[in-house]
Amino acid sequence: MSDPSWTEMFRAFGRIGVLSFGGPAAQIALMHDTLVDRKKWLDEATYLRALSLCMLLPGPEAMQLATYAGWRLKGVWGGLMAGLLFVGPGAVVIAGLAWVYLSFGAAPVVQAAFLGVKATVIIIVLQALLRLSGKALIGAEQICLAIAAFVALFVFGAPFPAIIAVAAAYGALRFAKAPEHPATATRDAPGAPMRTLLVWGGLWLLPIALLAAVEASFLLQVAVFFSKLAIVTFGGAYAVLAYMTQEVVQNLGWVSTGEMIDALGLAETTPGPLILVTEFVAILAGAAQGGLPLAVLAGVTSLWVTFVPCFLWIFLAGPYLEQIAARPRISAALQGITAAVVGVIANLSIWFAVHVLFRTVDPDGPLALPRPDMASLDVTTLGFTLAAGYLLLRAKLGLGVVLLIMASA
Repeated sequence: MSDPSWTEMFRAFGRIGVLSFGGPAAQIALMHDTLVDRKKWLDEATYLRALSLCMLLPGPEAMQLATYAGWRLKGVWGGLMAGLLFVGPGAVVIAGLAWVYLSFGAAPVVQAAFLGVKATVIIIVLQALLRLSGKALIGAEQICLAIAAFVALFVFGAPFPAIIAVAAAYGALRFAKAPEHPATATRDAPGAPMRTLLVWGGLWLLPIALLAAVEASFLLQVAVFFSKLAIVTFGGAYAVLAYMTQEVVQNLGWVSTGEMIDALGLAETTPGPLILVTEFVAILAGAAQGGLPLAVLAGVTSLWVTFVPCFLWIFLAGPYLEQIAARPRISAALQGITAAVVGVIANLSIWFAVHVLFRTVDPDGPLALPRPDMASLDVTTLGFTLAAGYLLLRAKLGLGVVLLIMASA
């Protein structure tokens, strides 16, 4: 492994940040090509162990992998630079898209374009469900866990954090196996975990304390909610989107169902982690509460409390990479969470489909079930959805191309 200069690192991680389209799988592959194959800054074993660690932690695994790589190469400042370069381009693009959406979203031609985007979102989530289920549902117990998670959310409206906790506990008890290789001493120099926790935990909680002091009730609500989201973001962005949708649409009333679906569609077109959809939602909510100044503050607040925890997890856990990877119960808990996430994403896909395909939906159906008026089925939108499904699942066109085609249609 070579020791890069700061300039070389800035260029490499800046390129990764700008080109990080296509979700975590594409982002992880791009980082592997850059950091392992071309630059040879990390060896294969270290990269794979780091990826395993990031999958165990809450938050966007690709962003945390970039942060770990930067930390491994240049310490805390290297990790900070790599993480910010990974998130920064997408955050800027999302802010611009949110401004355009707020300014021109009501125009008929824009609403018509978003009809095609909404139809595509149904297929995007279905595609994520198919990919994950093929990897996660490897036995009867995993299938039952996924079904139980789906029923708990779709039928009973159970809180997402509770589902994650139960799935993790079940996985740790049922799926743990003895490690194939004995644990070895870490190759990374241990840091000062208490100091790391105090510094980065303090930075995470700083806006909450300041907003509470000045009694900025809405921004405080934004900071607290997205902080809770940062703790339970296991299983990828699609999993936590179900929880976020339940809260920001149904309970808090910050955005409408249509705006939430538009937010996901736009977030899919930007570089960086999909969890940047939180910034878009916060900006829309802030604009509705108090205009552009509050929208900007809400967007910045959401970014802070979403991504500062990512640095905390990596800087805290990074020095103990090999010990963590060698603990079978931790990996087993993640296996349980991943199986449950299949059910969570299934719930999200049905929720999106119902609200996009039907003009009238009763949110207060029996139990937690959304109840569509069958006579209100939008045949045009159904046709768009089938077309998007063909283009993505059968024709295998790229997501950006499909979104452009469907928006134009």
